[in-house]
Amino acid sequence: MNEDLTGKESAHEVLETASLAGHILLENGAEIARVEETMERIASHYEIGSRNFFVLSNGIFTTGHDNFAKVEFIPFKGAQLERVVSVNQVSRDICDGKFASLSDARKKLAQIRSTCKSGLEQIIGSAVGSAGFCIIFGGGLADAAAAFIAGLLLWVFVLFVSAPYMTKMVGNIIGGMFGTVLCILFYKAGFGNSLGNMIAGALIPLIPGVPFINGIRDLANEDYIAGITRLEDAVLVFLSIALGASLAFVADSWIEGSMLIVQDTAPDAFTSSAICQCIAAFLGTLGFAVLFGVPARHYLTAALCAAAGWLLYIFHGSTFVATASVALAARFFAVWFKAPETIFLIPGIFPLVPGGGIFRTALHLVSGRMHDAFACGWMSLRVTVAIVLGIVIVSQLPPAMFRVFSKRNKKDGSNKD
Repeated sequence: MNEDLTGKESAHEVLETASLAGHILLENGAEIARVEETMERIASHYEIGSRNFFVLSNGIFTTGHDNFAKVEFIPFKGAQLERVVSVNQVSRDICDGKFASLSDARKKLAQIRSTCKSGLEQIIGSAVGSAGFCIIFGGGLADAAAAFIAGLLLWVFVLFVSAPYMTKMVGNIIGGMFGTVLCILFYKAGFGNSLGNMIAGALIPLIPGVPFINGIRDLANEDYIAGITRLEDAVLVFLSIALGASLAFVADSWIEGSMLIVQDTAPDAFTSSAICQCIAAFLGTLGFAVLFGVPARHYLTAALCAAAGWLLYIFHGSTFVATASVALAARFFAVWFKAPETIFLIPGIFPLVPGGGIFRTALHLVSGRMHDAFACGWMSLRVTVAIVLGIVIVSQLPPAMFRVFSKRNKKDGSNKD
């Protein structure tokens, strides 16, 4: 123990520190179990026997020594997984006695909370991610180029207009409309051939992959309230984006006098090859690893997880098998690098998330194509269930299966994380 915690004020400071660590984790995309585990780890190290942490998807209740009580509302602002990794490391450094005082640990946590990927990195990540996923959805190189520009401009809008001045729902509606308008303009100018794939690629940066995956993981950890809440939040974001895209088509119909119909097109012959798809999954996930705030040293590993999972999906055709494989790889790399599983699982599973299917469902509804809307919606539901089963089953595997890799890594001295 680093400090003599005999006074009420010191015990309160420990609980405040644990609460701050949990706050940073929860608002940056950590799963509920990790938040509770980290808070418990800090309190246990300082031997605060009387404490209780109750974590929900958007709040933390902390009670403890001498009537200490704190309730915090913590809305999810967007994933910055590098902060999750850093806070996780701080909690372990506290237990290892690497901080001279508790106040030093709090200063470190405050510093972590203020760090963020630069705006330029995020803009480039959004552009690369949009182009890569446009190809995954079946677009050609011209479609990917249009999605690249639209994704770039969309994230400029997010950083400088939506995030600082709009609520999340309004920002997603306007963002969905803005990205769709850009793609419609490109399409009418002859820049790109498949409007649907262009729009799906351009809007993919807005897709709530982190709440979606964490909601599934919370359900797997039997955190049903948090899991359902996060999945509901993800669905609302999906609907907001789709509503924005629909409004763009309605506005275009008012101007042109007729509704622009998005026709389903065959995948591009060149980009649909396994090599192109694998490269697109790798580059697209690399872009979103930046948006999700994955630590730079893990960019390539996360992108490789996604590319391997997508390649397996192409050849096997099973979302469940691909999801389970990515989840297994994420657990392996988490143990090997001594890092949270989340930073590998969320980017790795992202190509399999049915964002494009949900988007197309909304477009078909707006166009009055009810049969096509039902078909896309049903397919998206089946994919979602397969992803849930894949993650849940792998999450139930005993940790002892993966500890052997940790022991070998430690023996080889190869882990520098």
